[in-house]
Amino acid sequence: MATQLASQLHRIGATLAEGLVGDNHRGGHPAQVAGLAIEHHRHIVIAFVGMAFEAKIAAGPGVLVFCRNDRRELEAVAETASRQGYRGIISFGVAGGLASDLRAGDWVVASAVRESQTVRETDAAWSRRLLEVIEGASYAPIVGVDDPVAEPAMKRELHRTTGAAAVDMESHVVARTAAAHGLAFAALRVIVDPAHRAIPPAALVGMTPDGRSDILAVVRDLVARPRQLTQLARVAIDAFAARAELQRVRQLLGPHFGLVSLPTSDVAISADVALNQVTV
Repeated sequence: MATQLASQLHRIGATLAEGLVGDNHRGGHPAQVAGLAIEHHRHIVIAFVGMAFEAKIAAGPGVLVFCRNDRRELEAVAETASRQGYRGIISFGVAGGLASDLRAGDWVVASAVRESQTVRETDAAWSRRLLEVIEGASYAPIVGVDDPVAEPAMKRELHRTTGAAAVDMESHVVARTAAAHGLAFAALRVIVDPAHRAIPPAALVGMTPDGRSDILAVVRDLVARPRQLTQLARVAIDAFAARAELQRVRQLLGPHFGLVSLPTSDVAISADVALNQVTV
Protein backbone atom coordinates (compact mmCIF):
# COMPACT_ATOMS: atom_id res chain seq x y z
CA MET A 1 0.00 0.00 0.00
CA ALA A 2 2.78 2.41 0.91
CA THR A 3 4.60 1.59 -2.35
CA GLN A 4 1.43 2.22 -4.35
CA LEU A 5 0.87 5.59 -2.65
CA ALA A 6 4.47 6.60 -3.23
CA SER A 7 4.11 5.77 -6.91
CA GLN A 8 0.94 7.85 -7.16
CA LEU A 9 2.63 10.78 -5.41
CA HIS A 10 5.56 10.60 -7.78
CA ARG A 11 3.28 10.71 -10.82
CA ILE A 12 1.19 13.59 -9.56
CA GLY A 13 4.30 15.48 -8.53
CA ALA A 14 5.71 15.11 -12.02
CA THR A 15 2.40 16.17 -13.52
CA LEU A 16 2.30 19.29 -11.39
CA ALA A 17 5.88 20.16 -12.17
CA GLU A 18 5.27 20.04 -15.91
CA GLY A 19 1.60 20.93 -16.24
CA LEU A 20 0.71 23.24 -13.37
CA VAL A 21 3.82 25.30 -12.80
CA GLY A 22 6.08 24.38 -15.71
CA ASP A 23 9.55 22.92 -15.62
CA ASN A 24 11.89 23.74 -12.79
CA HIS A 25 14.97 24.63 -14.80
CA ARG A 26 16.62 27.50 -12.94
CA GLY A 27 18.22 29.12 -15.92
CA GLY A 28 18.25 32.67 -14.64
CA HIS A 29 16.11 35.70 -14.03
CA PRO A 30 13.07 35.84 -16.38
CA ALA A 31 14.11 39.29 -17.56
CA GLN A 32 17.53 37.87 -18.46
CA VAL A 33 15.89 35.04 -20.41
CA ALA A 34 13.84 37.59 -22.36
CA GLY A 35 16.87 39.80 -22.79
CA LEU A 36 18.70 37.04 -24.63
CA ALA A 37 15.75 36.67 -27.00
CA ILE A 38 15.61 40.39 -27.84
CA GLU A 39 19.30 40.94 -28.43
CA HIS A 40 18.71 42.22 -31.95
CA HIS A 41 15.29 43.79 -31.41
CA ARG A 42 14.23 47.11 -29.93
CA HIS A 43 12.31 46.83 -26.68
CA ILE A 44 8.64 47.49 -27.32
CA VAL A 45 6.59 45.52 -24.77
CA ILE A 46 6.92 44.67 -21.10
CA ALA A 47 5.23 41.39 -20.11
CA PHE A 48 4.26 40.76 -16.49
CA VAL A 49 3.59 37.15 -15.50
CA GLY A 50 3.05 35.17 -12.32
CA MET A 51 5.15 32.03 -12.73
CA ALA A 52 8.50 30.99 -14.14
CA PHE A 53 7.08 28.78 -16.89
CA GLU A 54 4.89 31.68 -18.07
CA ALA A 55 7.99 33.86 -18.28
CA LYS A 56 9.71 31.40 -20.60
CA ILE A 57 6.65 31.23 -22.85
CA ALA A 58 6.21 35.02 -22.88
CA ALA A 59 9.85 35.75 -23.78
CA GLY A 60 10.52 36.70 -27.36
CA PRO A 61 11.70 39.44 -29.73
CA GLY A 62 11.03 42.91 -28.38
CA VAL A 63 9.64 41.68 -25.05
CA LEU A 64 11.08 42.17 -21.57
CA VAL A 65 9.54 39.80 -19.01
CA PHE A 66 9.07 40.27 -15.28
CA CYS A 67 7.64 37.80 -12.77
CA ARG A 68 5.31 38.66 -9.88
CA ASN A 69 8.11 38.94 -7.33
CA ASP A 70 10.03 41.38 -9.57
CA ARG A 71 7.72 44.33 -8.91
CA ARG A 72 10.52 46.64 -7.84
CA GLU A 73 12.44 45.98 -11.04
CA LEU A 74 9.25 46.47 -13.04
CA GLU A 75 8.66 49.86 -11.43
CA ALA A 76 12.24 50.94 -12.08
CA VAL A 77 11.87 50.14 -15.80
CA ALA A 78 8.38 51.65 -16.02
CA GLU A 79 9.59 55.00 -14.67
CA THR A 80 11.72 55.54 -17.76
CA ALA A 81 9.80 53.27 -20.14
CA SER A 82 9.04 55.80 -22.85
CA ARG A 83 12.67 56.93 -23.03
CA GLN A 84 13.75 53.31 -23.39
CA GLY A 85 11.36 52.73 -26.29
CA TYR A 86 8.62 50.79 -24.56
CA ARG A 87 5.09 51.32 -25.88
CA GLY A 88 3.03 49.00 -23.73
CA ILE A 89 2.77 46.47 -20.93
CA ILE A 90 0.77 43.24 -20.99
CA SER A 91 -0.44 40.87 -18.27
CA PHE A 92 0.04 37.37 -19.66
CA GLY A 93 -0.51 33.89 -18.25
CA VAL A 94 -3.10 31.73 -16.56
CA ALA A 95 -6.18 32.82 -14.63
CA GLY A 96 -9.00 31.39 -12.57
CA GLY A 97 -12.40 31.27 -14.20
CA LEU A 98 -15.25 33.23 -12.64
CA ALA A 99 -17.83 33.03 -15.44
CA SER A 100 -19.48 29.61 -15.41
CA ASP A 101 -19.21 29.11 -19.18
CA LEU A 102 -15.41 29.29 -19.27
CA ARG A 103 -13.43 26.06 -19.33
CA ALA A 104 -9.73 25.23 -18.97
CA GLY A 105 -7.93 26.45 -22.09
CA ASP A 106 -10.43 29.24 -22.86
CA TRP A 107 -9.04 32.74 -23.41
CA VAL A 108 -10.06 36.07 -21.93
CA VAL A 109 -8.91 39.37 -23.41
CA ALA A 110 -9.61 41.96 -20.75
CA SER A 111 -11.92 44.83 -21.63
CA ALA A 112 -10.99 46.35 -18.28
CA VAL A 113 -9.13 45.39 -15.13
CA ARG A 114 -10.73 45.83 -11.74
CA GLU A 115 -8.82 46.29 -8.50
CA SER A 116 -11.03 46.71 -5.44
CA GLN A 117 -13.21 49.71 -6.34
CA THR A 118 -11.05 50.94 -9.22
CA VAL A 119 -11.66 49.96 -12.85
CA ARG A 120 -9.13 50.72 -15.58
CA GLU A 121 -9.95 50.18 -19.24
CA THR A 122 -7.45 48.33 -21.40
CA ASP A 123 -5.93 49.59 -24.63
CA ALA A 124 -8.74 49.30 -27.17
CA ALA A 125 -6.59 48.94 -30.29
CA TRP A 126 -4.23 46.39 -28.77
CA SER A 127 -7.09 44.35 -27.29
CA ARG A 128 -8.83 44.36 -30.66
CA ARG A 129 -5.67 42.99 -32.26
CA LEU A 130 -5.50 40.19 -29.67
CA LEU A 131 -9.13 39.27 -30.33
CA GLU A 132 -8.44 39.10 -34.07
CA VAL A 133 -5.61 36.62 -33.51
CA ILE A 134 -7.25 34.42 -30.85
CA GLU A 135 -10.37 32.89 -32.30
CA GLY A 136 -13.15 32.42 -29.76
CA ALA A 137 -11.57 34.53 -27.02
CA SER A 138 -13.94 36.28 -24.63
CA TYR A 139 -13.76 40.06 -24.25
CA ALA A 140 -14.65 40.76 -20.64
CA PRO A 141 -13.38 42.34 -17.41
CA ILE A 142 -10.70 40.69 -15.30
CA VAL A 143 -10.29 41.27 -11.58
CA GLY A 144 -6.86 41.37 -9.94
CA VAL A 145 -6.30 40.12 -6.40
CA ASP A 146 -3.31 39.67 -4.10
CA ASP A 147 -4.24 36.22 -2.78
CA PRO A 148 -5.38 33.03 -4.55
CA VAL A 149 -9.11 32.47 -5.02
CA ALA A 150 -9.38 28.71 -4.59
CA GLU A 151 -12.97 27.81 -3.69
CA PRO A 152 -15.95 27.74 -6.10
CA ALA A 153 -18.08 29.69 -3.62
CA MET A 154 -15.46 32.47 -3.51
CA LYS A 155 -15.33 32.52 -7.31
CA ARG A 156 -19.11 32.79 -7.59
CA GLU A 157 -19.19 35.67 -5.12
CA LEU A 158 -16.35 37.50 -6.87
CA HIS A 159 -18.14 37.13 -10.20
CA ARG A 160 -21.39 38.40 -8.67
CA THR A 161 -19.83 41.46 -7.05
CA THR A 162 -17.44 42.49 -9.85
CA GLY A 163 -18.91 41.09 -13.08
CA ALA A 164 -15.42 39.87 -14.00
CA ALA A 165 -15.00 36.75 -16.11
CA ALA A 166 -11.61 35.77 -14.68
CA VAL A 167 -9.27 36.47 -11.79
CA ASP A 168 -5.49 36.58 -11.52
CA MET A 169 -2.76 38.05 -9.31
CA GLU A 170 -0.96 40.22 -11.86
CA SER A 171 -3.36 42.17 -14.08
CA HIS A 172 -4.14 44.81 -11.46
CA VAL A 173 -0.40 45.45 -11.04
CA VAL A 174 -0.09 45.94 -14.80
CA ALA A 175 -3.11 48.26 -14.94
CA ARG A 176 -1.78 50.34 -12.05
CA THR A 177 1.72 50.55 -13.53
CA ALA A 178 0.43 51.51 -16.97
CA ALA A 179 -1.74 54.28 -15.52
CA ALA A 180 1.13 55.65 -13.44
CA HIS A 181 3.60 55.81 -16.34
CA GLY A 182 1.46 56.48 -19.41
CA LEU A 183 1.83 53.07 -21.07
CA ALA A 184 -0.78 51.31 -23.15
CA PHE A 185 -1.79 48.07 -21.47
CA ALA A 186 -3.56 44.81 -22.16
CA ALA A 187 -4.38 41.67 -20.21
CA LEU A 188 -4.45 38.29 -21.93
CA ARG A 189 -5.25 35.27 -19.78
CA VAL A 190 -6.06 31.61 -20.33
CA ILE A 191 -8.29 29.78 -17.86
CA VAL A 192 -6.49 27.15 -15.78
CA ASP A 193 -9.13 26.44 -13.13
CA PRO A 194 -12.80 26.86 -14.14
CA ALA A 195 -15.30 28.43 -11.77
CA HIS A 196 -16.56 25.06 -10.55
CA ARG A 197 -13.09 23.68 -9.80
CA ALA A 198 -11.63 23.92 -6.28
CA ILE A 199 -7.86 24.23 -5.97
CA PRO A 200 -6.62 21.68 -3.40
CA PRO A 201 -4.27 22.89 -0.65
CA ALA A 202 -1.37 20.82 -2.01
CA ALA A 203 -1.35 22.85 -5.24
CA LEU A 204 -1.24 26.12 -3.31
CA VAL A 205 1.58 25.15 -0.93
CA GLY A 206 3.66 24.11 -3.94
CA MET A 207 3.76 27.66 -5.31
CA THR A 208 6.87 29.56 -4.22
CA PRO A 209 7.07 33.39 -4.12
CA ASP A 210 9.39 33.48 -7.14
CA GLY A 211 6.86 31.67 -9.33
CA ARG A 212 8.53 28.27 -9.27
CA SER A 213 7.29 24.99 -7.83
CA ASP A 214 8.18 23.20 -4.61
CA ILE A 215 7.37 19.57 -5.38
CA LEU A 216 8.54 18.39 -1.96
CA ALA A 217 5.98 20.67 -0.34
CA VAL A 218 3.29 19.19 -2.59
CA VAL A 219 4.28 15.63 -1.70
CA ARG A 220 4.36 16.40 2.02
CA ASP A 221 0.88 17.88 1.87
CA LEU A 222 -0.39 14.91 -0.12
CA VAL A 223 1.05 12.49 2.43
CA ALA A 224 -0.72 14.41 5.20
CA ARG A 225 -3.98 14.67 3.21
CA PRO A 226 -4.03 11.89 0.56
CA ARG A 227 -7.70 12.47 -0.31
CA GLN A 228 -6.55 15.42 -2.42
CA LEU A 229 -4.94 13.12 -4.97
CA THR A 230 -7.92 12.76 -7.31
CA GLN A 231 -8.74 16.45 -7.12
CA LEU A 232 -5.12 17.37 -7.73
CA ALA A 233 -5.00 15.12 -10.80
CA ARG A 234 -8.01 16.96 -12.28
CA VAL A 235 -6.32 20.29 -11.66
CA ALA A 236 -3.17 19.02 -13.36
CA ILE A 237 -5.16 17.94 -16.44
CA ASP A 238 -6.67 21.43 -16.65
CA ALA A 239 -3.19 22.89 -16.28
CA PHE A 240 -1.88 20.86 -19.22
CA ALA A 241 -4.65 22.29 -21.40
CA ALA A 242 -3.89 25.82 -20.27
CA ARG A 243 -0.17 25.50 -20.82
CA ALA A 244 -0.63 24.11 -24.31
CA GLU A 245 -2.82 27.09 -25.15
CA LEU A 246 -0.26 29.55 -23.76
CA GLN A 247 2.40 28.12 -26.05
CA ARG A 248 0.12 27.99 -29.09
CA VAL A 249 -1.17 31.55 -28.78
CA ARG A 250 2.21 33.02 -27.90
CA GLN A 251 3.53 31.70 -31.22
CA LEU A 252 0.53 33.14 -33.06
CA LEU A 253 1.05 36.60 -31.59
CA GLY A 254 4.66 36.79 -32.70
CA PRO A 255 7.05 39.60 -31.77
CA HIS A 256 5.88 42.31 -29.38
CA PHE A 257 2.61 40.49 -28.58
CA GLY A 258 1.07 42.05 -31.68
CA LEU A 259 1.60 45.63 -30.51
CA VAL A 260 4.24 46.41 -33.12
CA SER A 261 1.67 46.02 -35.91
CA LEU A 262 -0.39 48.92 -34.54
CA PRO A 263 0.25 52.50 -35.70
CA THR A 264 2.09 54.58 -33.10
CA SER A 265 -0.76 57.12 -33.09
CA ASP A 266 -3.27 54.42 -32.11
CA VAL A 267 -1.11 53.33 -29.20
CA ALA A 268 -0.61 56.91 -28.05
CA ILE A 269 -4.36 57.52 -28.01
CA SER A 270 -4.97 54.29 -26.14
CA ALA A 271 -2.27 55.15 -23.61
CA ASP A 272 -4.19 58.33 -22.82
CA VAL A 273 -7.28 56.18 -22.19
CA ALA A 274 -5.26 53.98 -19.85
CA LEU A 275 -4.61 57.00 -17.66
CA ASN A 276 -8.31 57.39 -17.06
CA GLN A 277 -9.63 55.36 -14.14
CA VAL A 278 -13.16 54.94 -12.88
CA THR A 279 -13.84 54.63 -9.18
CA VAL A 280 -17.10 52.95 -8.26
